[in-house]
Amino acid sequence: MKRFAYKMHLISWTTTEDPPAGGGALEQLVPACRRGERSAQRRMFEALAPKMMALCLRYTGDRPTAEDVLQDGFVTLFSRLDSYSGAGSFEGWARRIFVNTALMHLRRTDALKLSDDIAEARTLFSEEATPVQKMGYRELMGLIGKLPADARTVFNMYVIEGYSHKEIADALGFTEATSRSKLQRARMRLQEMIKEHEKK
Repeated sequence: MKRFAYKMHLISWTTTEDPPAGGGALEQLVPACRRGERSAQRRMFEALAPKMMALCLRYTGDRPTAEDVLQDGFVTLFSRLDSYSGAGSFEGWARRIFVNTALMHLRRTDALKLSDDIAEARTLFSEEATPVQKMGYRELMGLIGKLPADARTVFNMYVIEGYSHKEIADALGFTEATSRSKLQRARMRLQEMIKEHEKK
């Protein structure tokens, strides 16, 4: 299948911009996209790209890699439109594709190799991170991007995407206890970075 060819300048945006389409508008584009109509594909790309790029950045931690994952995600999305049944929101269905694409990239690059000692992790439980409302969205996402890849992935899946520990464990090939320990380690490291940020 040909690589999705829209140029990356289409996803140069700011966090204050609204996507060109959303909600039910995406579902309405699905039949035309299935027929390969380029105008409909472009509208869907422009509607989804800002949110999906933010998702890819959260998982990969750097823009060039996130752009590659974004492109791969759209190739997968357009090739699998026939599997969208219409049940539930299209955006939710699309998000799963981009999460899975990001996870596949992390597996290929060995970024998810396990390094935590589960016994050691039992000592890591603490209070929730310092309130982050003082920070801007970009600053917070920047700190999340600095977490180690395995901890960042579990944090994204659990806190932001709403996966359960069982779903995370099944997707990443480890135990629920490992998922919990990685989440706790991510929260603790994020708390440390937030405190360091506040001192600046």
